[in-house]
Amino acid sequence: MKEKVVVGLSGGVDSSVAAYLLKEQGYDVIGVTMQIWQQEEQAVSEENGGCCGLSAIEDARRVAQVLGIPHYVMNFRKDFKEKVIDYFCEEYLNARTPNPCIACNRYVKWESLLKRCLDIGADYIATGHYARIVQLSNGRYTLKRSKTLAKDQTYALYNLTQNQLSKTLMPVGEYSKDEIRAIAQKAGIPVAHKPDSQDICFVEDDYGKFIEEETGVSIEPGNFVDPEGNILGQHKGIIHYTIGQRRGLGLSLKQPGYVIRVDKDKNEVVIGTKDQLYSKVLYGNRCNFMSIPSVEGERRTTAKIRYNSPEVPCTIRMAEEDLIEVVFDKPQRAVTPGQAVVFYDDGIVVGGATIVK
Repeated sequence: MKEKVVVGLSGGVDSSVAAYLLKEQGYDVIGVTMQIWQQEEQAVSEENGGCCGLSAIEDARRVAQVLGIPHYVMNFRKDFKEKVIDYFCEEYLNARTPNPCIACNRYVKWESLLKRCLDIGADYIATGHYARIVQLSNGRYTLKRSKTLAKDQTYALYNLTQNQLSKTLMPVGEYSKDEIRAIAQKAGIPVAHKPDSQDICFVEDDYGKFIEEETGVSIEPGNFVDPEGNILGQHKGIIHYTIGQRRGLGLSLKQPGYVIRVDKDKNEVVIGTKDQLYSKVLYGNRCNFMSIPSVEGERRTTAKIRYNSPEVPCTIRMAEEDLIEVVFDKPQRAVTPGQAVVFYDDGIVVGGATIVK
């Protein structure tokens, strides 16, 4: 009997080719599009190829028809609201910069989708992410960087569990983006040249306005201050600022000023120099390890502190039960609370954590 795999069809070229490749490999493939936030009568602007609007569902239907596979739409709005939108708003209100895609991957695209698919008899779920899943000699499952580093998405997937990894297929990770588009064109897949999705799917541009409308919280203005506490001007609310920001401050300073800290308790945004943006040490919690069960003693790895940053050498150790200390060989720019730090060992994901400070 063929193994059954449910592919998360987003309406984009990557998930479409994932479904095609798995069908070619002999799997019994079912396409599922996750309806995660939009209302039936409302579609998000999709000029950049968004993956969440109503036309994405129609694109996925067309792809499934061409591939000759069943296609279903599953409603995950409640999960997405609780695990992604509420988290996104809460983090900004607490002076942190969230990464909603990481939360969505772990708690919606995997936790919720996987459970529902296993309940209907699937053996695996599959996605169009640019990453590879490997099982190491120690028995643990982990992620390996995709063939094309320019598209590698392991950073945004570091939070997946061992159970989730063991029941997931990621065939796209073996190819470059150009190869994926070529496969799509040859297979007659109608979205072969659809642009990649960009930015956060549920906010068009104004994060602050979205958070105020979503939460009903009135964002109070406060003071810009220098590191010594001297008032430099007034900001329009802490949710509008993130570490490293230089533009949009509206300050007249003798030298370029950057956001170096956001203080929720004092409702202050601290402005400093470029040099003051650099940190040699960071701490992270909500740790999730992949290639190893935990960190014993000190361990040398490389780390990324944002999706598009390079891997840099560091030493990690557990400072407390769920608090990891990361000491970089060289100070890193704009370490941002709320973002992820992800550890690698020769292209393999060791694990990661949420940056606290």
